[in-house]
Amino acid sequence: MAAFSAFWQTPVVVFRPLLVLTLGACALVACTPAPATVSPTGGATSEPAEPVDARAILVALENDIEAGAATEKDRERAYETVVASADDGSADYAFARAALAGRLAELRGVGAGKLVTEAESFARLALEREPEYDEGAATRMLGTLYVMAPGRLVEHGDAEDGLSLLEDLVEARPEDPRNHLRVAEAYIALDDPDPAVPFLCFAQAHRDGLRRDDQRLLDTLSETFGGKAGLACG
Repeated sequence: MAAFSAFWQTPVVVFRPLLVLTLGACALVACTPAPATVSPTGGATSEPAEPVDARAILVALENDIEAGAATEKDRERAYETVVASADDGSADYAFARAALAGRLAELRGVGAGKLVTEAESFARLALEREPEYDEGAATRMLGTLYVMAPGRLVEHGDAEDGLSLLEDLVEARPEDPRNHLRVAEAYIALDDPDPAVPFLCFAQAHRDGLRRDDQRLLDTLSETFGGKAGLACG
């Protein structure tokens, strides 16, 4: 399977490159003691810590990742901090939990199974709390996750569902090149590259609207067709 791209990618915030994920014996959340374990429904198994600004923690990590400065320990620390905090009931908290689990899953390989399931649960929770969250960021995350993740690691969707979510997002927000890039990535990951061409062409035409890591993904996907010139976008 190809790798996960930064699978949600907002202006601040995916799995990359498409990882082969299988169930591991121990996910970080299960192996590292924390003051509380927060469930996707907002419950906790013990007295939770005070809420933190989960979104700010995610933004800081994403900025470091884009700059090439984030270490594995930085990802772990950000994830652990948010996991140990109280769920404040916001879409920001749910999205940050999903995104931080995804960022750890990028590095976990065969041990990423529980993190992938957690990312799905909290992305769905973010959508429940705010269906249009951050210009479709949670929808983009969930759609890409369903396309990229092995089916046994997710509970509520498959690759067809994911592609449908991403195409619907392009229809709802056609001006956003991130949405076109995710649809193109999905088609290529599903071994059906030809329909990806118009989406790649749009992303190429609006390249300046993409983060640097998404620009690199765009270049990688375009190589399927021999690079930008091979796309013959016109």
